[in-house]
Amino acid sequence: MTPPTPPALYIANKNYSSWSLRPWLLMTVLGIPFEERLVPFGNEPGQPPFTAFSPTGKVPCLHDQGLTVWDSLAIAEHLAESHPEVWPRDVGARAWARSASAEMHSGFFALRETCTMNCGLRIRLPEWPPATLADWRRAEAIWAEGLQRFGGPFLAGDRFTAVDAFFAPLAFRAQTYSPALGEVAQGYVARLLALPAMQRWYTEALAESWRDEPHEEDARSKGEWLMDLRAPPSTAGARRLGS
Repeated sequence: MTPPTPPALYIANKNYSSWSLRPWLLMTVLGIPFEERLVPFGNEPGQPPFTAFSPTGKVPCLHDQGLTVWDSLAIAEHLAESHPEVWPRDVGARAWARSASAEMHSGFFALRETCTMNCGLRIRLPEWPPATLADWRRAEAIWAEGLQRFGGPFLAGDRFTAVDAFFAPLAFRAQTYSPALGEVAQGYVARLLALPAMQRWYTEALAESWRDEPHEEDARSKGEWLMDLRAPPSTAGARRLGS
C-alpha cells in the first residue's frame, strides 16, 4: 500500500518570516512529516507568485491531501485533528494554550511594528515606545503564568505544544533587540533558542542570501545595526506578509 503523501508547507524566508516559523517549528518539533517548500519574498527568477499556492497570497500555507489550509492558527487546528499532541492533553491547559496562542496571533501589534523579525541582525533601538514595552510585559506575564500554572519547562507543561510555537518568534526578536526581560522570561527565551529545530531554522536563516528591500528598509528604520550575521546578499524583491 502506497503511503500517503506528506503535507506540503509553503513558507518564505526564514530570516524574516515569523508567521512561517510557527507551523514549521510545530511540525518539526513534534515529528509531523511534511515537505518544506520555501518561496522567497520578492521576484526570484522562476519562482511562482504566492497566489499560486495561497489564496491570500500570504504565508504560511499548508497543502494536505487535496486541502488548502492557510493562516498559521488554522494550520495548527487542522494538524490537531490528526495529531492531538499539537495541544496539551489536559483540558484546562488546552483551553489556556489556545487562548494564549489566539492572543499572540491577533495582538502584540506594537511589538511587531517596533521589533520586526530579522534573525541575522542585532539592532539597538534609539528608544523603547511605551506600547512596545507594554507588549513585552504582557508576553512575560503570559509566560510566567503558563510556566507557574502548568509546571514547565514549556508554557503548557512538560511538552512543547502549539502555544510555544506561537511565541517562538519572540525569542528571535529578543535575540535581535535585547529587551529588558526578567529572569523567568530570559530562561524561557533561552530554552526556545536552544531547541534543535530553532537552531536549525536560525542556521538556515543566516545562510540565506536573498534580501527583500521592504523588510530591509523596515529593519533600517528601527535603529542602529550592531551586527549583520547573514550571508552576503543577492537580489532583492517585493513585499509580501504573513498570517
